[in-house]
Amino acid sequence: MSRGLHIGIVACSAEGAALCYRTICIEGAATWGPHDHPEVSMHTHALAEYVAPLDRNDMQGVAALMLSSAAKLAKAGADFLICPDNTIHQAMPHVLPRSPLPWLHIAGAVAEEAGRRGFRRPGLTGTRWLVDSDVYPAGYVRPTPAERAEIHRIIMDELVYGIFRPEGAEYLQRTIERMKGEGCDAVVLGCTELPLIVNDGNSALPTLDSTRLLARAALRKAWEGK
Repeated sequence: MSRGLHIGIVACSAEGAALCYRTICIEGAATWGPHDHPEVSMHTHALAEYVAPLDRNDMQGVAALMLSSAAKLAKAGADFLICPDNTIHQAMPHVLPRSPLPWLHIAGAVAEEAGRRGFRRPGLTGTRWLVDSDVYPAGYVRPTPAERAEIHRIIMDELVYGIFRPEGAEYLQRTIERMKGEGCDAVVLGCTELPLIVNDGNSALPTLDSTRLLARAALRKAWEGK
């Protein structure tokens, strides 16, 4: 019997990639059966190798790293690729024409869920690199400059190291509360680590968990390939 398509994960930061991987393996059982899931391979360069080109807005440099991982995963037998990191999706225009395999886009998975649930004015949270980019449409409400700076600090100085402080969660909660007052009807957790401290239970708005939404989209694609 076919195992379905082999998922390749192009990782960037550890906590977000780990959450995506765990979601695929755990939630796969609902479709594949107890303790079962599609084949998964993952490759990552050090986060520091990504931060350097991101800081100088060098998307060609980011793309080179992503393509390096893509080539390794293609050799490992992956059928398609996902990247559980919203920020580096900025480099996709440079990646897709040269990629050995097709990709699922994280913002596409989020947009599909937002449409399914009828959300029309989502807020967007994530690194300053992400919220300053066009990975998500211009209509998504961005944090203020001060909020962008502090959320970026929480992500890069705490969450990517597995440090989860109550103060960080509280700051995100206040930002989301302000976005609600601005008319947002949902919030995108646009850093793949943010679901580790923010969820529907402690957010003033319904959350769009980009990490798990991407993992679930990958599971659907893998199953369709059986």
